Amino acid sequence: MSSWMEKDPGMLLKRSFLFGMAGIILCLATVFNNYFEIIALPHGPINGIGIALQLFGLSIAVLVLRRRKIEEALKDKAKKMILVLSVALIYFFLVI
Repeated sequence: MSSWMEKDPGMLLKRSFLFGMAGIILCLATVFNNYFEIIALPHGPINGIGIALQLFGLSIAVLVLRRRKIEEALKDKAKKMILVLSVALIYFFLVI
């Protein structure tokens, strides 16, 4: 089993994007359901999973950014991913 530090940075950023977007979509679904009351569901567990997915995506992006000897384009993508996921986390913490 290989370490996360040995994996390709491009692939790690794709995974970071997927985890982050899945978390944002889950949290947005609960926000919309809270306002429009479409389905009677407990929002706590769904928000928790969404925030956990966002934090996991954020940690992967930070892992890529901390690497040595990576391309400048990948560093810029990692910085943008960190910014987007940080703002999304702050928003969902304030909405909840």
